[in-house]
Parts: sequence; C-alpha cells; structure tokens
Amino acid sequence: MLQAGGLLILGAAVVPTAGCGLFGRGDDADPTPDPLEPLVATALDLAARHRAAATADPELAARLTPIAEAHQAHAAELTRLTGRSAPATPVTPPATASPDPGRDGDRSAVLAALRDAEQQGREAARQACVDAPAERAALLGSIAAARATHVEALK
Repeated sequence: MLQAGGLLILGAAVVPTAGCGLFGRGDDADPTPDPLEPLVATALDLAARHRAAATADPELAARLTPIAEAHQAHAAELTRLTGRSAPATPVTPPATASPDPGRDGDRSAVLAALRDAEQQGREAARQACVDAPAERAALLGSIAAARATHVEALK
C-alpha cells in the first residue's frame, strides 16, 4: 500500500512535466510564412529609400515624402492583413539613395535608382495580385497601381 502511494505521488509529479507539450497550447506562431510578408519588407525598404533621399537632398523632399508615406501606409495595411508584426529590424537604404545636393547628376542617378526600385516593387505587387485570393487582390492591385504612379512621379 505504501509502495502504491509512493508510485502515485511519483506519477503525479512526473505526468505534468512530461505532458507539457502533449496537447499543445495553440499559441505557437504559424510556421508557414504569409506570401505577402516580402511585400511588407519591400514597402518598408522603399519608404526608407525615399526618406533617405529626401533627407540628403531637401529639394527632393516635397516630391519624395508623399511617396515614402504611401509606402509606409502600404506596409501598415499589409501587416494588418497578414496578422503578423512588421519586421523588427529597420531597413537600411543603399548608398545610392543619398545624393550630393549640389550635383544634378547625382540627383538624376538617385531618381533613376528609386525608379528602378519602384519598378521592381510594382512587378512584385502585380505578381502577388495575380497569385492572391480575391479578398487580397484589391489591396495588392491598388499597391501595384500606386507603385506605377510613383515610377511616373520620379521621372
């Protein structure tokens, strides 16, 4: 009887620790990445590039700040749609996004680099729109159209 009681006590102590992960708690993050996560990163990258260029060349600020804000809004909406948090690490724009304010050639090169980045982003958003389920396609189409407009604004 004492042995049986001892086994019951030992069993009661072992079962809770052994069964911790037995049924799962359901609060683990979904290991499958959302296909829109790269678009969040791209939107944040584009926003950072435009902000860096506007900071480096104040004459471009009026032109680039609204584009940067649009990208930031796209990132926020995509983050909301995916139900995931935005990337924690800030995106660092490349050195080509920082012109010498006194040189028009540098400004042209920066605008060309931003146009190229916008075109790549537009294509990524377009492809995501084509591949997306209907409930996501409207937002993605809007983002692709905005990026096409940004390309034109950077000419």
